[in-house]
Amino acid sequence: MSNANFTEHPCGAEVLIRCLEQEGVEYIFGLSGGAAIPIFDALVDSSIKLILVRHEQGATHMADGYARATGKPGVVLVTSGPGATNTVTGMLTAQMDSSPMIVITGQTLTTNLGKDAFQEADVTGITYPIVKHSTLVRDANQIPRVVREAFHLANTGRPGPVLIDVPKDVSEMPCTAPLEAEIDLPGYRIPGRADSLDLDAAADLIRGSRRPVLYVGNGAVISGAGKAVMELAEKLRAPLVNTLLGKGATDETHPLHLGMLGMHGTAYANKAVTNCDLIMAIGARWDDRITGKVEAFCVDAAKIHVDIDAAEFNKVIQPDVCLHGDARLVIEDLISRVEPLDTAEWLATCQGWRDRYPLKYPKKGGLRAQHVLDRLDHLTEGNAIITSDVGQHQMWAAQFCRTRSNRYWITSGGAGTMGFGFPAAIGAKFAHPDKEVWAVVGDGGFQMTLSELATAAVHKVAVKVLIINNNFLGMVRQWQELFWENRLSGVDLEGNPDFVKLAEAYGIKGIRIRRPGDVDRKLQEARDHDGPVVVVAEVSKEDNVFPMIPAGAPLADMIIEPPRERLEKPSGST
Repeated sequence: MSNANFTEHPCGAEVLIRCLEQEGVEYIFGLSGGAAIPIFDALVDSSIKLILVRHEQGATHMADGYARATGKPGVVLVTSGPGATNTVTGMLTAQMDSSPMIVITGQTLTTNLGKDAFQEADVTGITYPIVKHSTLVRDANQIPRVVREAFHLANTGRPGPVLIDVPKDVSEMPCTAPLEAEIDLPGYRIPGRADSLDLDAAADLIRGSRRPVLYVGNGAVISGAGKAVMELAEKLRAPLVNTLLGKGATDETHPLHLGMLGMHGTAYANKAVTNCDLIMAIGARWDDRITGKVEAFCVDAAKIHVDIDAAEFNKVIQPDVCLHGDARLVIEDLISRVEPLDTAEWLATCQGWRDRYPLKYPKKGGLRAQHVLDRLDHLTEGNAIITSDVGQHQMWAAQFCRTRSNRYWITSGGAGTMGFGFPAAIGAKFAHPDKEVWAVVGDGGFQMTLSELATAAVHKVAVKVLIINNNFLGMVRQWQELFWENRLSGVDLEGNPDFVKLAEAYGIKGIRIRRPGDVDRKLQEARDHDGPVVVVAEVSKEDNVFPMIPAGAPLADMIIEPPRERLEKPSGST
């Protein structure tokens, strides 16, 4: 920030921006408004670049994409009332997936709080269940401490979003507090290494295993535990599986890797989990998309749970051993305590499942989403960051776009947020302008945040958007077909725009793919273009994602191919 306007007693807004600069913030993703004008004014003289978005939800997803691509908190700045409430979905998305984010909201004057003033919303109350921490700042002198604490909380332990609500008069009043504030968070502790006795107990369990599986989740991505996890897997000669958010923690092309497990995981990953005698969750929380029917999940297998958040222990599964700590440090300490296992027969069995139940799709009958994504993986050789939206395309991308490097796969897991993929790709591209970034989206989700095409165009953000266009809300349609007697309701997206013309209206290159024979050429055309591109793949309308485990069913009930008979409706789960 220039010193020209930085008086002896700067205002709260100026101090806020100076504090963000000290935290190393490069970008703020935001949309202005009356209650936040002083903060936006302070940005004019700052080294931080403002990325003006077209909707506040887009701002949060961009910040989230930036955070997941870098491991550093993404920062959002919006105004009060609806500006603040429009960030709720993004904060939920970040909280569910443990993504670090700082959301700064303008607020009405402190004298107006609680009086239903213009654009007033109790944003701290509204967001209390979906943030890691929140603060309503009532005095400008609190700002340096609040900002330091926000970044510390957002990016340590189990990361998450932190909200700072700043009334307009607070941002305008003088601040006399020093910028180097002390953090005051009594009771907040950051777990590190696991207890030595617990490590010994885990090693004893592993020693007796002949059919082990390492189940790798998002915690391994966040902690950068991949190298240690792979060293453990190779030492034990144990196969690995990963969750949707665990993709990239370890190289999915490694011979020991069986791919993603769970509802739409590979058949061979799910068979390995079903038949293992020991399963070790590393930064994974036994999500319902993984376990299916909990009572039938790995009933006879020993269970070890590694997690930085003790609240996850015994929440879904009761492990035999819990290892509380940072995933990387825990696995590094465990490696020296274990010896190679006799798993030759087990690995041969897993390879047999891989050979018998490969991922496949029809090669005839028009353009298939699976084919497009399979070729995208081939052309990029795993060197592109891929973000995705939510739905069938997300599952196909997870299956066919194998992730080789950490933080190269970005998607909404826990919240399942449609509209996430495209703005997240913009955030990831700002984080890594030298890397190839693809947003794989559906025609439904893309329309929820497509206004950010303007953001990509204005800033010349060279993201490549691949729309898997089947003119349906495909995953819902799939469930209605399989479990609801094909009574289609609320899934036909008749009225979709011509996405190529839409892209061109924003000044962005549009490419359409209709034939399988054109896939490689047109994907490469998009890759070679030096600006943003929208690629529209007009795919088969009624393909379904397989394998599939019905919600609430045991993994053993996995459906590998389209069923010939009508299936029973899942009970009690979505």
